[in-house]
Amino acid sequence: MTDKYEAVIGLEVHVELKTKSKAFCHCATSFGAEPNTHVCPICLGMPGVLPVLNRQMVEYALMTALALNCRIADYCKFDRKNYFYPDLPKNYQISQYDLPIARSGSLVIETKNGQRAIGINRVHMEEDAGKLVHKGNIITTPYSLVDLNRAGTPLLEIVSEPDLRSPGEARVYMEQLRLILLYLGVSDCKMEEGSLRCDANISVRPQGQQQLGTKTEIKNLNSFRSLERALDYEITRQIEALAQGERIIQETRTWDEDRQVTMSMRSKEEAHDYRYFPDPDLPPLRIDRDWVERVRRSLPELPEQARRRLSEEYNLSRYDALLLTASKDILDFFDDCVARYPKPKVVANWITGDLARLLNQSKLEIGDCRVTPALLVGLLKLLDEGTISGKIAKAVLEEMFTTGEAPDKIVKDRRLIQISDESAVKAIVDEVIAGNPKVVEDFRNGKDKALGFLVGQVMKASKGKANPELVNRLLREELSRR
Repeated sequence: MTDKYEAVIGLEVHVELKTKSKAFCHCATSFGAEPNTHVCPICLGMPGVLPVLNRQMVEYALMTALALNCRIADYCKFDRKNYFYPDLPKNYQISQYDLPIARSGSLVIETKNGQRAIGINRVHMEEDAGKLVHKGNIITTPYSLVDLNRAGTPLLEIVSEPDLRSPGEARVYMEQLRLILLYLGVSDCKMEEGSLRCDANISVRPQGQQQLGTKTEIKNLNSFRSLERALDYEITRQIEALAQGERIIQETRTWDEDRQVTMSMRSKEEAHDYRYFPDPDLPPLRIDRDWVERVRRSLPELPEQARRRLSEEYNLSRYDALLLTASKDILDFFDDCVARYPKPKVVANWITGDLARLLNQSKLEIGDCRVTPALLVGLLKLLDEGTISGKIAKAVLEEMFTTGEAPDKIVKDRRLIQISDESAVKAIVDEVIAGNPKVVEDFRNGKDKALGFLVGQVMKASKGKANPELVNRLLREELSRR
């Protein structure tokens, strides 16, 4: 059934900007304060007050739009979007309607069929609403409280074109967009705190049809998992409805995480009439080209640029480059290591292998662990010098991860120095050969795995301290004599 239909998906992503103060007043934007403590007459919508535009909000909007390859407007304005809701004290939201700050961009994503550019329709600035806290239940009388700390927080709305074709692509788009925003430093993108959230527009149509189907909107998806599952469910729901001859209703739906279903919130047969009009308290904003170029020159290295650099300068694979740019902290860690120890492939293997495994097991980010670039490089140098074996190096890394101690101290305190004395290793080799006559016979009969077993027995007998290259050489020499 599903192969007869095509999904058409567009995302509206709301990003809280990491400014110190709100969009149009000096109130703080920090998360987690006591309710209604970061408020003033402006963000409370008191009569007679005047908003003042936060310049940093505009700078962050320009940075984001340029990173998304958008065309920056010479002229934009703020509008009043009128609607009534308990957490919107002015009864209108300051937003941008017909003249946003940027349009016509693109974001390249990795799909199973290769890279594909997803169109960005527009980027515009607006202010956030407050937050409703619902109390009570069916037994006690339900009621709601209003926290206006978030009201007036600077927001960017990033609207994609309907270019996404699957829930998986939508997730990748969101992940890549979040990564760009984190590299730019314009938002902390903490979805659990609401600083990055998404509305998804979804419709289905028969394969090959150009005309769009009737879309539904899924509101306030605040995790990648929820986005993907909500779209999966909604695609299936719409296809089944069409197969039964039903008509899809244009509506706004919500995602029930507990039941894993979308549910209807309100009909949206016609677009809402928000009665937009230019905000009379905020003058139009002219964007000087020199300003745009200054912002463009200030942009940091972005994820795709970093991936190309890792591939071109260090000859790393695309796969390695993707792993090493999965966060700005990982990339910085890698670059710091390579500056101290110019063997990028070795560094990449340890970061994406053993260190990544320890981070995943501990549910830590690389910036929060005790292993620093200097400590990891110290470990790799001990390995190069032959002071420790690869197996011991992995054990030392685990100890470093737990304690934060220097690798040379761990090696010294635990007496882990590699045994490279030929006579000492030969004595162990002789014992292993004498104790495993059947395996020795298997080796003579051409069974290559037998040698691996004997190497393992020597390493076990030496508690992992024997030099592996020396062990292999001595075993082959002794076996060839007997």
